[in-house]
Amino acid sequence: MSGYFESNPQIEVTEIDFPRNILEFQELFGTEEACEQYLFQVKWPEGFVCPRCENDAYYYIKGRRLLECTECGHQTSLTAGTVMHRTRTPLRIWFYAAYLAVTQTPGMSARQFRRQVGLKSYEVAFNMLHKLRAAMVRPERDKIHGLVEMDETFIGGPEHGKVGRGALGKVLVAGAVEIRDNPKDGTMSGRLRLKIIPDASFESLYSFISLNIEMKSIIVTDDWRGYWPLSKRKYRHRVAGPGELIHIHRTFGNLKTWLRGTHHGVSEKHLQAYLNEFVFRHNRRFSPMAAFKRILGLAMHTRGPTYKELYKSGEREGWVHPNE
Repeated sequence: MSGYFESNPQIEVTEIDFPRNILEFQELFGTEEACEQYLFQVKWPEGFVCPRCENDAYYYIKGRRLLECTECGHQTSLTAGTVMHRTRTPLRIWFYAAYLAVTQTPGMSARQFRRQVGLKSYEVAFNMLHKLRAAMVRPERDKIHGLVEMDETFIGGPEHGKVGRGALGKVLVAGAVEIRDNPKDGTMSGRLRLKIIPDASFESLYSFISLNIEMKSIIVTDDWRGYWPLSKRKYRHRVAGPGELIHIHRTFGNLKTWLRGTHHGVSEKHLQAYLNEFVFRHNRRFSPMAAFKRILGLAMHTRGPTYKELYKSGEREGWVHPNE
């Protein structure tokens, strides 16, 4: 019995073109075999090699998505190391979820996705999208640098009590965005970083900055005292003039509109995952097909959260609604 992927005529093993629209997507990834073919190509672009004995001949056990070495009998799962490992959901639905998550401008909520593909369970749709969001984060990603605008914003609906940086009942999110030259409009926003922080103290702000912004970068902020010691930490700090923080403020506005419009508010427990998705989509907004390739490529090295991890505290508790 020859290797399935060497004889399957549907898609060439050596190269796969990524779809430019939904019709091309359905033509390329409309069957389980086509999706399996793609995973094989991503994992073994130069051809299969047994991890135990380095033999290159195998049998493919289709129903279990296993490749069995013809020499030593070692079995390797096609989905091992991906967010789809041991899934009972068809691969074509996973691929469709990834495609929608990175190509639809407003994103995709779990309820919308469940309706589109006919899943019986909201929890399955929710878990799938969160696994894909986990694959959007590359732990070793580069820090942003150069000219950077930074500020914080609160995510949460109207609450009684204190306002401003001491507000109660809301989640504080730090944001930083590169500013790049744009031949048409002067400047444009580049790469973005967003993270929940406990407060607006220098310690919390500096923890975010040191993890996400290269030293010697120029960081432009408002005149909040939590930023004052930055110049003593090998960063170049400048207080913005009136209306100067336009890019980070516009980003915050887009974030809140997206959370309110697509997701109708999210739980505080999962807010960081949604922030990660927003960052991923922002940073790849000019290349949605590359983003589709990236999310599946990243998934080859990222373990997504399990159902138990997602729901152990109760997903529907503590909803956070974007500011109106």
